Amino acid sequence: MAKESSENYHHILKYTGLFGGVQGLNIVLGLVRTKLMALLLGPSGMGLASLFNTTVGFVSQATNLGVAFSAVRHISELYDQGNEAALVHYVKVVRGWSLLTALVGMLVCVAIGPFLSQTTFAWGDHSLHFMLLAPAVGMLAITGGETAILKGMRSLGALASVQVLAVVAALLISIPAYYLFGEAAIVPVIVLMAFATMVFTLRCSLRLIPLQLRGAKGILGEGMEMVRLGVAFTLAAVIGSAAEMLVRSYLNVVGDLDMLGLYNAGYMLTMTYAGMVFSAMEADYYPRLSGVQQDIEATNLTVNRQMEVSLLLLSPMLTALMIALPILVPLLFSDKFLPMVGMAQVAVLAMYFKVMTLPVAYITLARGYSLSYLFLETSYYVAFVLLIIFGYERWGLYGTGIAIALAHVFECLLVNTYAYKKYGYRFSATVSGYAIVQISLGLLAFILTLLADGLLYWGVGAFIVLLSLSLSLQILRKKTHLWQALTRRFHKH
Repeated sequence: MAKESSENYHHILKYTGLFGGVQGLNIVLGLVRTKLMALLLGPSGMGLASLFNTTVGFVSQATNLGVAFSAVRHISELYDQGNEAALVHYVKVVRGWSLLTALVGMLVCVAIGPFLSQTTFAWGDHSLHFMLLAPAVGMLAITGGETAILKGMRSLGALASVQVLAVVAALLISIPAYYLFGEAAIVPVIVLMAFATMVFTLRCSLRLIPLQLRGAKGILGEGMEMVRLGVAFTLAAVIGSAAEMLVRSYLNVVGDLDMLGLYNAGYMLTMTYAGMVFSAMEADYYPRLSGVQQDIEATNLTVNRQMEVSLLLLSPMLTALMIALPILVPLLFSDKFLPMVGMAQVAVLAMYFKVMTLPVAYITLARGYSLSYLFLETSYYVAFVLLIIFGYERWGLYGTGIAIALAHVFECLLVNTYAYKKYGYRFSATVSGYAIVQISLGLLAFILTLLADGLLYWGVGAFIVLLSLSLSLQILRKKTHLWQALTRRFHKH
């Protein structure tokens, strides 16, 4: 039993490291691009780019009918069964729906361009800019369908390569364009980046299953079940994108583009850093959880182990990020972005609660309770928007960081209370112990950012980071035999 437990922990650590490593490389390349963008465009240009990117995400989520999410499960089933003819046919269905949603998405983007211009800008007419984003929306829909094919057929290596190539392409496309044309290049860059990602994805997916037009007539009717499964997921994503768009529009109108750029930089830095650990959940944890979702005891065990490893891996990273932000912000962006340091430091606390929420939230998805998932997501985003408005009105940019942290506390309480009542899920004593210790260290680091500076700040900060790191490493080594595995690998060489 002890051996099986160790292997389970080792499996979680292995795949979190694998997908986290790919995500980490993407983050590094993305940060280089962000740094250069910050220098070339400044806070106002960054704010404008985030506004257009959020718009593309919103329209895309509103029109893609969840095909990229709902198609994965059935493709995976057919792939496991080895039914090649049925798999090829179903892929044809997925591609048909992807093309349809691409066309609808482009038409919607063109149609609502004037409305978006009026609601998101307090100055000028930007209708044409929004309408020119339509090709990006269409290409995202096609990319989503092809990505579902790669996921369903377990082509994770290809997925990883697509992600890396897309980030490299974004760097090579955007920086020369911004250098030559400034803010005028924002819309063309978004479209070109969507095109590059689509090409890389098609290159991989068409190798697995080539495009077949013969027999395509009437296939859309066969995909209705897939669409029904994706509707609730799509609605939740639409609400999320709408909330993000509403917040950015609010900050742009009530504040200005500089304020929006500072908020977006702080939010992105906090969320993408933690994404290194969260990236493994959809690829590895979610399928494992789906396999045991009817067994309450096995579900609790699977969720708690995932939460343990995620908490132990992420906590030292969060304390280090919180302490190092005064150095990282000028390094990654520029001195103009220093006003968002305080906002980002308090927002880092939100990630502790996200670790306690995300593994539990997947229970609802694994059981297919789409309406429950929609309710939980909607409740969080309503709280998120209201808290951002309240926080900004009271404390300005710093208040948005407080709002992000409070919104994640609310979500943590809501999701865990629901899971306890509905599925009988509860934190294990081990998870509770780790959470108390690591969150306490995170709070100490945050208090330090408020009270200290100079040598005291860096000395005590380094001690907190090292304490969090040593505790995590000691526990992971004990649970996964990590030290023994590394020693054996070293002796082999």
